[in-house]
Amino acid sequence: MTTDLTTGLTADTALDADVVVIGAGPTGLLLAGDLAAAGVSTLLLERRGEESNLTRAFAVHARTLEVLDARGLAEELLATGTFLNELRILGATRLDVGSLPTRFPGVLITPQYETERVLQRRAERAGLEIRRGTRCTGVRQDAEGVQVSVEGPDGAGHTLRARYAVGTDGVHSAVRQALGIPFPGHSILSSVLLADARLATDPGVAPTIKAGREGFALIAPFGDGWYRVIGWRAGSELPSDAPADYEDLRDLVRSLFGTDFGMGEPRWTSRFHSDERQAPRYREGRVFLAGDAAHVHSPAGGMGMNTGIQDAANLSWKLAAVLQGRAGEGLLDSYQTERHPVGRQVLRVSGAIIRAALVTAPPLRVARAVAGGALGLLPGVTRRAALTISGLDIAYPAPPGSHPLTGRRAPDLPLAERESGPVRLYEALRAGEYVRVLPRGSSAVGGDPDDGVVTVTRADAVGTTLLVRPDGYVESASE
Repeated sequence: MTTDLTTGLTADTALDADVVVIGAGPTGLLLAGDLAAAGVSTLLLERRGEESNLTRAFAVHARTLEVLDARGLAEELLATGTFLNELRILGATRLDVGSLPTRFPGVLITPQYETERVLQRRAERAGLEIRRGTRCTGVRQDAEGVQVSVEGPDGAGHTLRARYAVGTDGVHSAVRQALGIPFPGHSILSSVLLADARLATDPGVAPTIKAGREGFALIAPFGDGWYRVIGWRAGSELPSDAPADYEDLRDLVRSLFGTDFGMGEPRWTSRFHSDERQAPRYREGRVFLAGDAAHVHSPAGGMGMNTGIQDAANLSWKLAAVLQGRAGEGLLDSYQTERHPVGRQVLRVSGAIIRAALVTAPPLRVARAVAGGALGLLPGVTRRAALTISGLDIAYPAPPGSHPLTGRRAPDLPLAERESGPVRLYEALRAGEYVRVLPRGSSAVGGDPDDGVVTVTRADAVGTTLLVRPDGYVESASE
C-alpha cells in the first residue's frame, strides 16, 4: 500500500470523479448520496461483492433520525423497526428519551442493513455509481488531486483520479493505513458474541440488559419477530475469527436471566473484538476519514453508526460547496475542528458505560446497582445523559461574541404556511442548501436561487433570524 505527494495530476488531467468514497456502509452511503444529490461527480467503492444482510449496529438515535429527515428518509426507516421511548443503561438506570426536544423522541431499533438499504436507494436515485468488489490498494495525492489505486472484481489493478477522496472503510481502513495516519487505542472487549434469533417469549423490556459475574447480555427487538442478542462472557479470549458459539451465547443468556427466552436457531452469528481508537486527524491533504475509519468505540449506548452518519452529514455539504466554488478550501478544515471532539466524547461516554458493565467483583456490582438506581432519581443527570447519547446536545465551536445559538443544532421549527413549499425547517433543508429563517411577518421570502440560500419565515412568535447550515446547525443568528 502506498501514499506520496506526487500523483502527476494537473489541471488538464481527466478525472474519474470529483470525489471517490471508499466504503459503502451507512457513512459512505450518506456521504456519497449527498454529493451525488448536490450534482458532484462521485464514485462509491465497496470491497464486498454483494450487499450484506448481516448487521452489527441496530440503534438509530434521535439526531440521526433528524439527519435522515432532512433528506426525506426518516419515515421510511421508522417503518422498518421498533421505536422505543426509554433506554436502559446498566440495567437499573432508565433514560427517558421519549421526552427529548425533537420530532423523534426516542431511539429506533432496526438492523443496520435497513439503514443501508434506505440510504442506497436514495443515493442511486441521485445517480450515484457504486462499484462493488473493488478494493483500495493505495492512495497518492498532490496539490491538484488524488489517485486511488484499486483492484477490481477480476483482480486487475487500475487507478482512479479525483479531486478528493474519503475513507469510510471501517476499523481496518485501507485509506487510513495508506495515509500513514496512526490509530492509537486498545481493545476493551474480547470475543463478543452476536446473533439474530427468534424468541419464544418476549423479554418484555426493550432493550433487556443484564450483567453479572458471568459477563453481560443485551437483547433488543427489531420489530419483525427477530431479536439482536449480544453477549460477552468474562474471561473469554478467543480471537475474532474463531467460530461464533451460539450454544455458549444461549447458555450465557440463561445463566444471567434465568431463561433463554426460547432462543431459536439464529439467522446470523458473529464474534468480534471491541476497540477504543481514534485517529489524531481526520484529514490528510485532499483525503478525509469518516465513521469507523476515524474512530471506533464500544457498542455501549449504540452511538457508533450514528456518529459516522453525522460525520458524513458534516463533511458532504462542505466538499460540495468547495468543489462548486461557493466556499474556499479553508472550509474543509472545520471538519476536523468540529467532528474530532465529537468522536472523542463518544469514546469517553461509551467507554464509561461499558467499564461499569464489566465490573465482576460482588461488592463493586452492588455499588454499580446502587449507583444506577441513584442516577434514576436525578432527572437532571439522566436527561443530560439522554441528550448526549441521542446526539441532540452536539454543538460546534462558535467565534467569540457570537449569538448563543451559533454552532448549535437547529430545532425543527414550524414554518409559515404558503401555497406550496416546506412547512417545517427540516423539510426546507432537503434542498441541501443554507436556510435563512426570518421572523413571522417578514416580507423577504424566497431568496435568490443563485446565492445557495433558501429563505423561509417561521410560524412561531420568536423574533430571532437564523441562518442554518445544510447539516442543520446554526451558522449565525440575530434578534
